[in-house]
Amino acid sequence: MSALQIATPARFSPAAANAAAASFAALTAKLGYLSASDIEHVRKAYRFADQAHLGQLRSSGEPYITHPIAVAAQCADWKLDAQALMAALLHDAIEDCGVSKPELIERFGAPVAELVDGLTKLEKLAFTTREENQAESFRKMLLAMARDVRVILIKLADRTHNMRTLGDLPRAKWGRIAGETLDIYAPIAHRLGLNATYRELQDLSFRHLHPWRYATLAKALSRSRGRRRDVIRRAQSEIQAAFAAAGIEVRIDGREKTLFSIYRKMNDKHLSFAQVTDIYGFRIIVEQVITCYSALGVLHQLYKPLPGKFKDYIAIPKINGYQSLHTTLVGPFGTSIEFQMRTEAMHVVAESGVAAHWLYKAVDPLGDASQNLGTQWLQSLLDIQQDTRDASEFWDHIKIDLFPDAVYVFTPKSQIMAMPRGATVVDFAYTIHSDIGHRAVAAKINGEQVPLRTELRSGDVVEVITGPVASPNPGWLGFVRTGRARSKIRHHLKTMALSESRELGQKMLSQALRAEGIEPLLADDEHNRSLWERVLRFSGNRSRVDLLTDIGLGKRIASIVAKRMTALLMEAGLKPDALLMSRERFTAHESVSQGALLLDGSEGSSVQFAPCCRPIPGDDIVGYLGHGEGVVVHTEDCSVARRLQHRDSERFIAVEWSDELTRPFETDLLLTVKSSKGVLAKVASAFASAEVNITHVQMQPESAQDTTELRFTIAVEDRVHLATVMRNLKRTPSVLRVQRARPGT
Repeated sequence: MSALQIATPARFSPAAANAAAASFAALTAKLGYLSASDIEHVRKAYRFADQAHLGQLRSSGEPYITHPIAVAAQCADWKLDAQALMAALLHDAIEDCGVSKPELIERFGAPVAELVDGLTKLEKLAFTTREENQAESFRKMLLAMARDVRVILIKLADRTHNMRTLGDLPRAKWGRIAGETLDIYAPIAHRLGLNATYRELQDLSFRHLHPWRYATLAKALSRSRGRRRDVIRRAQSEIQAAFAAAGIEVRIDGREKTLFSIYRKMNDKHLSFAQVTDIYGFRIIVEQVITCYSALGVLHQLYKPLPGKFKDYIAIPKINGYQSLHTTLVGPFGTSIEFQMRTEAMHVVAESGVAAHWLYKAVDPLGDASQNLGTQWLQSLLDIQQDTRDASEFWDHIKIDLFPDAVYVFTPKSQIMAMPRGATVVDFAYTIHSDIGHRAVAAKINGEQVPLRTELRSGDVVEVITGPVASPNPGWLGFVRTGRARSKIRHHLKTMALSESRELGQKMLSQALRAEGIEPLLADDEHNRSLWERVLRFSGNRSRVDLLTDIGLGKRIASIVAKRMTALLMEAGLKPDALLMSRERFTAHESVSQGALLLDGSEGSSVQFAPCCRPIPGDDIVGYLGHGEGVVVHTEDCSVARRLQHRDSERFIAVEWSDELTRPFETDLLLTVKSSKGVLAKVASAFASAEVNITHVQMQPESAQDTTELRFTIAVEDRVHLATVMRNLKRTPSVLRVQRARPGT
């Protein structure tokens, strides 16, 4: 999937053909780790790709085949297998050359074809916006990656070569491509531990997004190298002497901070270039893990460490598998120098991440660790996909997880869990298991009770307390940090809302049929199958469940469906019950031919109590069948309901309070009080004596007046309970007036 456009077809010059051949010769020189038969398979894929791209040129004027060869060469550096190299050579064949997937399966086998298909963008004509197309393309690529990590390795190699040659494109395209690389591909490389690729993509993006800043920093860094050359040389000689004296065999590599990381540090911490002290550092590479700690001791004896600058990523690896000891020391001439101690295997993993499975699998003392790098995140992609059908929403979840600046917490059984910085107890619960997340009601951190929204800190011991009938709270979406938690909560809420709407729809259709003299609601069995099919054709629904859900959501009117069912039953010879019909239709809502819907507070999200009038048991109420939002309950005298009734009367249904209520209901009270010390405490005491829960309080901003207005949202059982509350408040000396808030007050 090249970001570089293909120029108009042209015949290759002999020089261009020679360049392409030489380029493939350079690739074959890297394939010594493959068997002869595998090399022949790769050569076969090259010949096919060369023929498919014949006549195509890159924007630089080079034959297009040079791009797939460069991508395959990067994959060969990672020692990927023959199938991956073949897919790298063929990765643009479907998109740019019109080659079909069945043809690739026939020539190169299903695994190679699947890799190429996972790398192929979706047909742009299928989407209305560029953003929608991009989101769906990324979803396809990431899901293919979750099934086979080679997809993203080839994609990253592809993007890296495109960024290296971005200068050949018109400058107008630099910003979009470099921004996409910095926002998406570099974080994916980091998430999978491909740090060398991550750093290169960041620097190339920085170079094309901010050319002037890049050039200025590059000059400053070049001058700095000259000034600090003596410091680095002296430090290196002293380090080598110290390790020789200790009898420890090491390999010392110099490390220089990338231009983008210098720029980001200057920007984030408002520093000048001269104030960035850790530009240079050393990697100390040893044979065994225990020697890393011995090397640390040698360095701490040689130079003084800076307090708070030691990190042990060997005992607790980073979330992407990175392992090293980090320490910052005061070196020669008072210069701060960072040192990283690691084994050879850790070094390979640090630079190549998931690719280390192929690159170093033969002698990796970490066993299967490198193979499992990123596995948890890749699996989470599939989990999120199961709960998310919208491509843009899926991509929003993934972007949250692309920045793994981690904190490390412990379960009560001392298992270490890596969580993104800013993660909360709810994120932790969903990381353990979705059922733990769904049923979480409370939590303890380090033995102390804390709210579920509490952010986690490294070293916390987290215990989640669950309840058997608990369920996710929509408010959790406001503070969860991980894509997995967000997708699980949204999926559960959607499923729960549909289930509640279906139950409400069944209740409404049953009552509408009673008003037509039909009882009970016909079962969906063989005997009634034909009738239900005719009803569904009338309503336009695919199934009985869909119809009932639509009725509950307000997308279908129960009375209209009931009249149609009644007509069909009468055609079949069934007569309505006249007594039942007359009894059910004896209602104040003569315009609506159905009985009243009983409300007890257990209806969930399918029934909403209007915030404009906040009805409570004892109020005269009406129900408005909103478009896709279920039943909205208003008081009869609500001005909003009256306007709706005048405009949309056929969508109103009769609703009544049940004799047995399951919960309290919220309403608003408006209080005028004297502005005196302790008035809020006195009012709160009056509420408490009436056994009322205050859910929200709002005060007037003007505090210099003699009186002020307080608006309370409280939960009461019914109108009798509300009257008791208002009497208690009126007896309070500081309260001048109490009234129930209405629309506009």
